[in-house]
Amino acid sequence: MQALMHALVPQQLLARINYCWRLLGTAISFTVFGLGGLLLPLLVFPLLLLLPAARRLPPARWIIQQSFRLFLWMMETLGVMRLEVVGAERLKNCRDVLVLANHPTLIDAVALVALIPSASCVVKQAVWNNPLMGGVVRAADYISNSNPKQLVQACTEELVAGNPLVIFPEGTRSRPGEPLHFLCGPAYIALKSRLPVLPVLIDCTPSTLTKRERWYQIPNRRFHLRIEALEPLPISHWLPDAEPSAMAARKLTHALENYFTEELGGRHGRTAA
Repeated sequence: MQALMHALVPQQLLARINYCWRLLGTAISFTVFGLGGLLLPLLVFPLLLLLPAARRLPPARWIIQQSFRLFLWMMETLGVMRLEVVGAERLKNCRDVLVLANHPTLIDAVALVALIPSASCVVKQAVWNNPLMGGVVRAADYISNSNPKQLVQACTEELVAGNPLVIFPEGTRSRPGEPLHFLCGPAYIALKSRLPVLPVLIDCTPSTLTKRERWYQIPNRRFHLRIEALEPLPISHWLPDAEPSAMAARKLTHALENYFTEELGGRHGRTAA
């Protein structure tokens, strides 16, 4: 028994050291992320004012993409997470598509913007007014959800301009173990734009950074964030010959919900993200 205890203690100690290191790495990563959110609007984005107004948006989004890539690299380097991307070329080269993804973690939007050049996305009004991220999302001209009546039109205009648009149909982070529940807004946007949908499946194992968890409530091991971009699909894949209407939006929402649930269950053995 004593020999067994002596053999176990080092492993427990190593596990504790690993946990403390990942907690420190998580703190460093989010501190750097917050500082970036403060410093970019103060030191970097003002330089873009030297450019004509029509030319400011592409470099602003490029700066944000590279900053988010740096954040993900930092989390991987510090051993906080492992990122796996399947179908990276589909994300890198996507244009004129509505990118729909499930939303299991806090960093899903960061990951997708880091992987998709010139991406736009819909952000909550709370993020728009956030002192750390507000300046960043405004510089990128992301779309606020503060005015639902104008949201569909603004998103459609972004798509028509050729920019990929990232939306999480759930509207907020998933609740682990619960079925997916999609809002109708993305369906209205898909029906109005008539552009293909690029489904993206996101899986996080073990579950972390959910809506119920603080950043410091880390799992007992490094988490694995897996992002898989599927083939773009036309709206007719789910709803043939549909015209924009409230009924069509509800049907498409239900069809998308079922599609994501089946794909997540089939590929990851789960019924919800």
